[in-house]
Amino acid sequence: MIRITIIGSGNVAQHLIKAFSASSLVEIVQAFSRKKEALSHLLDSEKIVTEFTALKNADLYIISVSDNAISEVSSQLPFKDRLVVHTSGTTSIDVLDSKNKKGVFYPLQTFSKNKTIDFSIIPICLETKNQNDYKILETAAKSISNAVFSISSEQRKALHVAAVFVNNFTNHLYQIGQEICEEHQVPFEVLKPLIQETAEKIKTLDPIDAQTGPAKRRDSVTTNAHLGFITNENQKNIYKILTQSIQHNGKKL
Repeated sequence: MIRITIIGSGNVAQHLIKAFSASSLVEIVQAFSRKKEALSHLLDSEKIVTEFTALKNADLYIISVSDNAISEVSSQLPFKDRLVVHTSGTTSIDVLDSKNKKGVFYPLQTFSKNKTIDFSIIPICLETKNQNDYKILETAAKSISNAVFSISSEQRKALHVAAVFVNNFTNHLYQIGQEICEEHQVPFEVLKPLIQETAEKIKTLDPIDAQTGPAKRRDSVTTNAHLGFITNENQKNIYKILTQSIQHNGKKL
């Protein structure tokens, strides 16, 4: 059984605590949080510590904090030669303090505290400096997920950029769609089956083959009508950029 300590109390940290708590192959030794109450709904009080000096021995320490705090947190850990990893999608493995063995444990998913997630289908991207450390990470990852991958820091940067396009930017477009609906007293619910089908299609089709719509058809009558209808300048500019990108098929605009 792998003994794990979670350092952090944000969205990712809380979902990891939930996932590992449900696994019979790992044991959560402790969790670190500046405020105990942030994790008191997930762990017994004696397992939550607020000082780094109170951290006990574990096989794996997972730092799950904001990207700009990873280096500082890893340097404050009061031990050496233990396996310490972070959960960032964009941060290099090398920001971790060299007094400990380094690794990355990156679950590629969008996390919200109050949204339940099935961790078994979440891809977990792993990186270590040596094979023995990788085996520990892989065992921990496979205890909660069926999708575990060896991904380098450079590959992880590419994945994170791609994830911003397919998740963060797409969700922003959902927001714009909702705003347009609400402005014209149309229920946003009407669009949800379309959103679902769009996501389902790329399970069997490449996105380039799944693309439809007036931009794909080069239907200038419809696109010009849409631009004439949209009054919000920000929405209009986004519409123009996306239309051009689809028509140029990813080439330079």
